[in-house]
Amino acid sequence: MEPSSIHIIRDEHATLAAMLRSLGMMVARGPGAHPQNFFDVLRAMLFYIDEFPERLHHPKETELLFPKVAARSPETAALIAQLDREHELGESNVRELQHLLLAWELLGESRREPFDVAAKRYLSFYLEHMRLEETVILPAAMKVLSAADWKDIDAAFETNCDPLTGQYPRDPLYDQLFTRIVNHAPAPIGLGED
Repeated sequence: MEPSSIHIIRDEHATLAAMLRSLGMMVARGPGAHPQNFFDVLRAMLFYIDEFPERLHHPKETELLFPKVAARSPETAALIAQLDREHELGESNVRELQHLLLAWELLGESRREPFDVAAKRYLSFYLEHMRLEETVILPAAMKVLSAADWKDIDAAFETNCDPLTGQYPRDPLYDQLFTRIVNHAPAPIGLGED
């Protein structure tokens, strides 16, 4: 039986991948006839990425999962070091996108291309980052970690409760954020066409 943290990590990755793909679709479509809604939703999506994956998900991988895997599976150490460096840059990468989005919104079309280029780079980077975690690190973890290791890791990840995964009850604190995203973002994360 797989540890609960493995399921949580995969669920959170799937949710984040859907968010990233929806973000990419929105950027490709552009603001259209509803620029305020467009920018509001993109801001909400970037806030979500900063609020959940950056603040809840990555620290637990870096502080709990990765060190144990690297210690018992030395062949993963270089990749884990790379993934940790990427985690360290995560918050600044989101802040850069938020700044570029604000520039596009406030200064107009001349600032669209810098955001578009940065967003494409970020989406590609993040999807590859998650792929490496799922195809290399998680299988190695399943082979080398003990039941006691998993107990600690599971307990930590079980506190994440990201409502967008569909696995947890909604959190009233985030209702406005998730409503904005789900109602206006395109599938696979939302119901909208904007």
